[in-house]
Amino acid sequence: MTAWDLPDFDDHEGVHLFRDRASGLTAIVAVHSSALGPAMGGVRFWHYPNRVDALTDALRLSRGMSYKNAMAGLPLGGGKGVILADAAGTKTASLLEAFGKAVDSLGGRYLTAEDVGISTDDMVAISKATKFVSGLPVAQGSAGGDPGPFTAYGVFLGVKAAVKRGLGKDSVNGVHVAIQGVGSVGGGLARLLAQEGAKLTLADVNGDRAAALAKELGGKAVETDEILGVEADVISPNALGAILTEQSIAALKAPVVAGGANNQLATPEDGDRIHERGILYAPDYVINAGGIINVGLEYLGRGDEAEVRSRIRLIPDRLEQVWAESANTGDAAARVADRIAQRLIGRG
Repeated sequence: MTAWDLPDFDDHEGVHLFRDRASGLTAIVAVHSSALGPAMGGVRFWHYPNRVDALTDALRLSRGMSYKNAMAGLPLGGGKGVILADAAGTKTASLLEAFGKAVDSLGGRYLTAEDVGISTDDMVAISKATKFVSGLPVAQGSAGGDPGPFTAYGVFLGVKAAVKRGLGKDSVNGVHVAIQGVGSVGGGLARLLAQEGAKLTLADVNGDRAAALAKELGGKAVETDEILGVEADVISPNALGAILTEQSIAALKAPVVAGGANNQLATPEDGDRIHERGILYAPDYVINAGGIINVGLEYLGRGDEAEVRSRIRLIPDRLEQVWAESANTGDAAARVADRIAQRLIGRG
């Protein structure tokens, strides 16, 4: 099987495979579209069961970045990097520098940044071998740096918009939100929600982390296999993707799904299933655009943190546009968002 044969190939402009024996690097860079500008998207460091899964993830994530950047109004295309970690998660400076050289070999067609498994320090190591990188440490008040808090802020605003649209409430005070994944984004979201009086149920693959945060915020921690079935007002996926399946959607006990995880829908049909159940869904690449707005403006040299936050505050308006068209046409919100994004990148 080749990349062309995978269901998620979707006319990618380029799929680049890299191997550096000296450092142990095995990596993929997928460029979905450069219609709006150079393809920007983070690099993920993850251990996959097999290489086909890694390639599928790269394809899905890069397409999502095309849509995300377009919907965020950024002059950037969509791409994604994936570094295939070994079972021990071995990450070295030489491996990161080798990835930087791989990025550099593409001559600016792909701009890399931070994603799951990658830190700001890792981005510094990558930047030793390429200038096509963002998410580097910056002075306070500047655009850039760790995208996680900005993603969390945008998701928080999106959850509030979903609560208003789906529950008719102007505040999340007393609203029960079940959060899957409490890392940089999910943890930041939980704290913002707690500040406004939300009731929280948390889960994470690191059970101790979920338990500690639940104790700190006065919430409850449950096992990861329980969280999607919690009876709540909002289910908020903030871990890895493809968790909304035919089975998990059937088990949902919440009227709203709104979270920061990429590629939450296992298949396009799962967006239809959520819609058919009458559940309000916030398309992931619309609600979670805060991080890419931050590092995108850093790379482009446009504005400061105030400008980043100003643009992030437009996320609820974009969600409302999607939900309004969904209500008018009867089509699933996920389908509507895809149509809008495809038009923006010239594939409508």
